[in-house]
Amino acid sequence: MQPFSEQLRGRIHGARRRIVFPEGDDPRVLAASRRLKADRLIEPVLISKETIAGMETIDPATSPRLGDYTSFYLQRRASKGVTEIEADAIVRKPLYFAASMVAAGDAHGTVGGSVSTTADTVRAALAVIGPAPGIETISGAFLIALGAERVMTFADCAVVVEPSPSQLADIAISAAATTRQFLQTEALVAMLSFSTHGSARHAQIDAVVEAVRILRTRMPDLKVDGELQVDAAIVPAVAALKAPGSTVAGRANTLVFPNLAAANIGYKLAERLGGAVAIGPILQGLAKPANDLSRGCNADDVYNMAILTACQSLE
Repeated sequence: MQPFSEQLRGRIHGARRRIVFPEGDDPRVLAASRRLKADRLIEPVLISKETIAGMETIDPATSPRLGDYTSFYLQRRASKGVTEIEADAIVRKPLYFAASMVAAGDAHGTVGGSVSTTADTVRAALAVIGPAPGIETISGAFLIALGAERVMTFADCAVVVEPSPSQLADIAISAAATTRQFLQTEALVAMLSFSTHGSARHAQIDAVVEAVRILRTRMPDLKVDGELQVDAAIVPAVAALKAPGSTVAGRANTLVFPNLAAANIGYKLAERLGGAVAIGPILQGLAKPANDLSRGCNADDVYNMAILTACQSLE
């Protein structure tokens, strides 16, 4: 079986996805963009005031689409008291201009964050692209590759620190979509806790139980179970003892953690001790693809995130 990363590249080869990079002057972004173009995986667009040989670049200040994007942003944010002058100034900012290109259909996705903070990157995506229908919570997921044949989705590993039950339900819905999209299989969602089916009592457990109730009301066809301890979620023998009869326990491919601390610890343990490859984080729940990089990223990270973003745009 092909390594998972090769499978992802194969999906977008020839699809001509146009991905915009708001930090086009960053050397890491430029190196990754040149490689992506040479590999014929995507068509990179760099937001930059400079002309860069062999690359498509756009300066927001001189773009003929600036007025259209300003009008779009003004329409979206008028209820917040944004004026036309303010809208024009905001859309000229690279993160907002790139998001505007995606929202307008002039690009298939955007990848930022090599220079900007996560907060600024997510804020621009939310303000311009907005959440997907029915979703109010933007979250982050990692694809955890345990060899070529087993890949799982871990969420939320990036955004929401202490999710409420309704936010946990949103995260689970988005994580299930991520699993279907990238793993191309039915999502089996385990809502994790330190208890399995009432084996312990605590307010944190109650929040997970309530999230499961919300999920079953909102998406009755989704295969979800919880609260589950992680061993009951992924080990068939343990599931048989702790959660007999569950359609998810022992087979889960989508793990939703109760908070950001648990998720961050979980994916890093899988990566550092379990030898897994953590791919991401992928921003979930947006109407169109926009993703965030670490400011400590390298060119390979930019390259791989662009591939993930292009894959998201295929749906």
